[in-house]
Amino acid sequence: MKPNNTTESGFMTAILILLGIILLIVGILGIIYPALPGLPLMFVGALSIAYAHDFSYMSWGILGTILVIAVVGSLLDYVAGTLGAKFTGASKQALWGSVIGTVVGAILSFTGMFFAIFLGPLVGAAVGEFIARRDLLKAGKVGIGTFMGFIAGVIAKIGCAFIIVLTVLMAHVLPWLQQMFQ
Repeated sequence: MKPNNTTESGFMTAILILLGIILLIVGILGIIYPALPGLPLMFVGALSIAYAHDFSYMSWGILGTILVIAVVGSLLDYVAGTLGAKFTGASKQALWGSVIGTVVGAILSFTGMFFAIFLGPLVGAAVGEFIARRDLLKAGKVGIGTFMGFIAGVIAKIGCAFIIVLTVLMAHVLPWLQQMFQ
């Protein structure tokens, strides 16, 4: 519940808007960096901004749409890498290798090796496949397939993030423009 005092209310509104903007920006960073839940953070940012304005610009319907986009985008991201690996006939060891490679890549990226976040799933899947089948060519195909799936997931998340940002902007810019030209 918001305070009744106008000064406190204005301060709280500013804090909620600032928090929402920060969450949207961190969410955008999470689109590329898998260790951050980018799309869910963007939803919480939109919710914070909507709450700051008493849901007058963004209704529960708009927020529900943003939530669906965030959930679908997140699911697409997780499924894409697996589908890329499965498409090339990956073994269970390759799938586990991809998961382990993603985690190791995320950890290594904290040390300054940013490229590890992209190569981790590829190397992990290839190593897992090589352990399972001892076929270097097949392991390479699975690694590339996993990487392509990872890239497809990132592209899907970028599209969803773009829609979320555009929705939040339009929910606030259109009423402002209408007031300006009345």
